[in-house]
Amino acid sequence: MPDQAADGTAEVLFERRGRLGVITLNRPRAVNALTAGMAAAMLDQLTLWTSDDAVAAVLVRGAGDRGLCAGGDIVAIYRDMLDGGDATAGFWAGEYALNSLISDYPKPYVALMDGLVLGGGVGISAHGSIRIVTERTRMGMPETTIGFVPDVGGTLLLSRSPGEIGTHAALTGAHLSGADALFLGLADHFVPSANLVELTRALENEAPDTAVARFSEQAPASVLAAQQEWIDACYASDDAEEILRRLRTVGGEASDVADTIEAKSPTAVKVALESLRRVRGLNLEEALEQEYRVGLRFLAGSDFREGIRAQVVDKDRTPHWQPPSLAEVSRTDVESYFAPLGDRELKLAKERDNV
Repeated sequence: MPDQAADGTAEVLFERRGRLGVITLNRPRAVNALTAGMAAAMLDQLTLWTSDDAVAAVLVRGAGDRGLCAGGDIVAIYRDMLDGGDATAGFWAGEYALNSLISDYPKPYVALMDGLVLGGGVGISAHGSIRIVTERTRMGMPETTIGFVPDVGGTLLLSRSPGEIGTHAALTGAHLSGADALFLGLADHFVPSANLVELTRALENEAPDTAVARFSEQAPASVLAAQQEWIDACYASDDAEEILRRLRTVGGEASDVADTIEAKSPTAVKVALESLRRVRGLNLEEALEQEYRVGLRFLAGSDFREGIRAQVVDKDRTPHWQPPSLAEVSRTDVESYFAPLGDRELKLAKERDNV
């Protein structure tokens, strides 16, 4: 069962409205940040709905007006890291199984990606079959800011974006507009936020494709699409230092982007870049297994903990990365994050075969 909020309400709610199964993430004060209990409850309920003929489609949304989901509960992860990180490893195993189920869900899975959709929020939405953004969408994988790398299948999603736009999004952790999310292939439809209540009502009895088409509109132009030429040229390298050199050579806005990347965890930047290169050609389960391998290595290191401390716990915004520069992160260091875990390996493909 999911955990309960301080007022006794469940942190994720499930209901059936007509032929629609509705999932509501219910931690509005935390922008619906995902906990292990919420992920486990979603996995159980979605599994039940696969064989429930009364449910023709599923909708996931966030309570409140700030966003679908601001990602995993990183304060809980921080506290767990101080105790060894075992609970976080378990959380990720369940969360990644949920991402895998969503990606291959046998019924239409409609995600309302309104407001903030970050990190784990991407995992419960961008793997769905009908992904809706609005003019309020602010989507992203900001993990390098806290000394971590994109996960929940984010490396695979970003690796499939046009050109090197996904690499840019991963290394900078930039927030994407709804239009940018559409351009990157992370969403399918643009619906004004004012129409979401009516759309939800229509989904209760209409076929999702029909209802969504009726409320969809032309999205604004993507800013990143207009920047693709210099982004592709700068990020085509597999070497992080070379990417920064190219960005500074272009100058202007690209030079500002180089400054942004340089402020991130050097280890996270290099491992994120390597993750995106290695994930090409993998399926989602294989990508999640790679992300799990990398994630456990970050749990054992110092930058992930230090990044959360600086950004969320103490909020001094002055993380002390170890090592402090890209040049000091060796190729051997990077490759160590991808080394096999032995009996700790996540084996999602096998688990999915047994569901």
